Amino acid sequence: MIEQLRNNIDKSLSSFLDTVKKDYKLHLVSPLLFESIREFTLREGKRLRPLLLILTYKGYAPASKKISRKLYNASTCMEFLHNFMLIHDDIIDRSDLRRGKPTMHKILARTVKSEDPDKLGIDLGIITGDIVYALAIDAFLSIDEAPERKERALKYFIQTAAFTAMGEFIDTVSGVKPVEDVDEKEVFLNYTLKTARYTFDCPMVTGAILAGAKDTEIKKISRFGILIGQAFQVQDDIIGIFETEANIGKSILSDLMESKKTLLVTHAFSVLRGKAKETFLKIFAKKTKTLKDLETVKKIFVEVKSLDYALEAIQTRLNEAQKILERLGMNEKYRGIIRVALLKLFQHSQIIANQQK
Repeated sequence: MIEQLRNNIDKSLSSFLDTVKKDYKLHLVSPLLFESIREFTLREGKRLRPLLLILTYKGYAPASKKISRKLYNASTCMEFLHNFMLIHDDIIDRSDLRRGKPTMHKILARTVKSEDPDKLGIDLGIITGDIVYALAIDAFLSIDEAPERKERALKYFIQTAAFTAMGEFIDTVSGVKPVEDVDEKEVFLNYTLKTARYTFDCPMVTGAILAGAKDTEIKKISRFGILIGQAFQVQDDIIGIFETEANIGKSILSDLMESKKTLLVTHAFSVLRGKAKETFLKIFAKKTKTLKDLETVKKIFVEVKSLDYALEAIQTRLNEAQKILERLGMNEKYRGIIRVALLKLFQHSQIIANQQK
């Protein structure tokens, strides 16, 4: 069923982009602008966010209700919000690859011949990200639901965009802070705002609001989304250090190069002493990190049990989230699909854990 839903979402994305071409005429401004947005949007992906919106909506909608095609069209708002975030995030991180292909600002650097193509790409990438966010709101408005539900859900959606930007702000500031000035509390605040809210909380809460779920259910769904999102980001940080470039579609040095203050990092700093701590801090202070530095950091994370600590943090949150999921008043069929889908998301961390044994 998940594959069928994903295929429907992909068709809706493609169909909506055809409408965008007709309504906004982006191709008349620049053929590369429209084609870049189209190609970036349709790159192979899990479509997790629109999937969660649809599954939660179906889980709370009356069993007799016929699900309109407009639901799939509206669900794409989550994918456009995601892409908006990715485009800006890649600019901030100066990343070259996204899903194994050039990032948006790298594509747009060739729009016209320029003495400074990198600056041109960054400038146009920021603008393109803004356009994609506008498209996200446009897609959302295609939903056919009661006005009061639609307005409430739209407000939550817009708030989520703001909260995610706050998380990006925290992440960017912490990137230039010394390691000793960032604690675990700040790390998890960043995880909540930058990842959990818009990847899990918002799609599920939005779907529940649109379907008419009770406030008590919406509150539980939000907590569930935050827990899963935090666990997901911890896993992502582990993958960024311990996985291969081929598997993650970007440089395995990117997180280390950005001196990201992750749970792995804050834990290691809190337990390291003496020369080992000096070595750790010296690597983080370097402007250019090497593969040798990465191997050293990986070894430190394993030896001081930072990897174990992070894996335990994932499991603790998954356990609590599972209990909440079982107490939700949604249709059992869709609860089961969500359960299976989310379990698959955490296979990476389990594989890495097994590799370290």
